[in-house]
Amino acid sequence: MIEPDLEGHTVLVTGSAKGLGRALTLACAKRGADVAVHYHTSGDDANEIAEQARREGVEATTVRGDVTDPEAVEGLFEAIEAELGPVDVLVNNVGAFAPEHWAEMDFETWQTVMETNVTGTYLCSRRALSGMREAGWGRIVNVGYASAEKGLINPKNAPYFMAKSSVLMFTRMLAADTSEQGITANAVSPYVIENSDEFPEDLPRGRPAGFEDVIQAVFTFLEEGSGYISGTNLEVSGGWLPEDV
Repeated sequence: MIEPDLEGHTVLVTGSAKGLGRALTLACAKRGADVAVHYHTSGDDANEIAEQARREGVEATTVRGDVTDPEAVEGLFEAIEAELGPVDVLVNNVGAFAPEHWAEMDFETWQTVMETNVTGTYLCSRRALSGMREAGWGRIVNVGYASAEKGLINPKNAPYFMAKSSVLMFTRMLAADTSEQGITANAVSPYVIENSDEFPEDLPRGRPAGFEDVIQAVFTFLEEGSGYISGTNLEVSGGWLPEDV
């Protein structure tokens, strides 16, 4: 099991009040990181998670903000810096999914899917980089989707896969842009994870990825010896390939 020493680091996982974000935030706290619990609407859940993190002997704060709004992103980072110091580990986890066929989707839903996945990743990464560059060290991990970069997807959910493909492209661009600054940018791309509403029949090993499976992939990029790994997309799919391969 990969267990990075995160003592002395400040971690922000966007969308950390529930699901994977919650599990990852608590896992980082258990390994010594001070954590910012980010939420948009789930304030009670965020407060509970922050309290759980403090029981691990670390500092924790809650921050509210819409990651697609530049002013809100600026505000949440300023709040974190005031309480915990600059964010040097960022996991861009927020990303809406819509089950409707893209041709029947209203514009607001389309916009939500594209903006939470792409714009949110861009805005949070851009803001975090200022502190990372000053420190000469930083880790950015973006959550993608298995096989999105290959175009091996269900056309029904075109906006989501378009968005995740953009996230993976942006990850590679971030890596190239920060290669001489002690900062790495990588992606972790699950297929189906345990809190999904529906499980398809083609799941490898007969189960979805557990939160711990995805956390271990993220931790690969947070290990102290991982500083030369950047621009990588690590799929957590159990070997899954779409039917059209």
